[in-house]
Amino acid sequence: MTQNAQQEIVKEPSMLKQKAMIAGNYDKLTSAPETGLKVAATYVPGNLNELIMCFDMGNNLPEINAINNGMRKKSGGMITEAEKLGHSEDVCTYVKADVGMMAKGNIAPNGKALPVPDLLMLSYTGCFTFMKWFELLRDQYGCETAMLHVPYEGDGVITDNMRDYVVKQLKEEVIPKMEKVSGVKFDIDRLREYMRNSAKAEDDLVWVLESAKNKPSPIDAYFGGVYYIGPIFSAFRGTEDAIDYYRMLRTEIEARLAAGKGPITPEGELDEEKYRLVVEGPPNWTSFRDFWKMFYEEGAVVVASTYTKVGGVYDQGFRHDPDRPLESLAEYCLGCYTNRNLPGRVDLIEKYMKEYQADGFLINSIKSCNSFSAGQLLMMREIETRTGKPAAFIETDLVDPRYFSAANVKNRLESYFQMIDQKRRGGGSASTAA
Repeated sequence: MTQNAQQEIVKEPSMLKQKAMIAGNYDKLTSAPETGLKVAATYVPGNLNELIMCFDMGNNLPEINAINNGMRKKSGGMITEAEKLGHSEDVCTYVKADVGMMAKGNIAPNGKALPVPDLLMLSYTGCFTFMKWFELLRDQYGCETAMLHVPYEGDGVITDNMRDYVVKQLKEEVIPKMEKVSGVKFDIDRLREYMRNSAKAEDDLVWVLESAKNKPSPIDAYFGGVYYIGPIFSAFRGTEDAIDYYRMLRTEIEARLAAGKGPITPEGELDEEKYRLVVEGPPNWTSFRDFWKMFYEEGAVVVASTYTKVGGVYDQGFRHDPDRPLESLAEYCLGCYTNRNLPGRVDLIEKYMKEYQADGFLINSIKSCNSFSAGQLLMMREIETRTGKPAAFIETDLVDPRYFSAANVKNRLESYFQMIDQKRRGGGSASTAA
């Protein structure tokens, strides 16, 4: 697709609002040295945005920066820079993109430098790399660090002891550290108000995601879904802006549903839904539109994805609860998709396959993301066995352009769609794997 074609894409009001929200947050962060704003850096899974806002702090997310640089075709040079500094090719490319971004001046999309964070807020939810990443940032910045250790959901359930353990850390370690860094006294009523806002936005997000149960689906829950989760997974959950965004988005999807329309793609509306897929794994960001195009040109719509659950599995009933604020924060962190055990993830995917009437299951395995990718081939085989639907396995990367082979991915996807057609005609259930 040409640059001119990309510029001609019609954006719905919700997308324009989200773009303005993100730009506003970057302006807020980069102006911190002048305004005196204190800034926390944190990650998407286990993101305690409501708590951060209680201390009048800005929220800067290294993952989001890496994604943004990937989509703007800037991450490749940053990764090369990090490798020159000694980081291995096998290191998570989000980390290397962030390290390379720092080495190049930490320039945000608005062309201004991001500030040194006042606090590194690490909420550990299933990714060991997060801890090593923050060690690198702490060595670089020399700032305060708060560590919230979230127990792994090894047995597939959240116990009272696990919840109490996280709440104890919030009370005794995290909140006191935030008070110290910000100079603001913790107000639990303020936290409750933010959580009321979160729950309202979460209700509308879930409605939007579950609209894909309809035929045709009015949304793509993977490629389109990454836009839908943006505000609630980052610096806006708990804000009035998030409530307004999700209300606006829901209204747009309700209209599409009433009109019997399919999802909007970068090249307009999808006219015919031929394949309904459930997808596991993050998308490739450096070739995002080219990757998406391989799907919509074949009439393939992703009706459910696990990636849209990494920052909260709201469609399984969780809501931030203002009546139990700290306990609710603990349950949110404990229940994130990446903190769930493998059998629990398989159960969730099987549920999606059945509830969304999917034709097949696709895994996009990420070369440099061992924590997300571990066990995915076993997951694929198990889903095939349980559902009888064909599955496929492709491999790309997050933000390293060297590991996106368009021809290879396209060939595998075309073979996979042929396999789905064969299965529909009663011709077996073989899978295609990398």
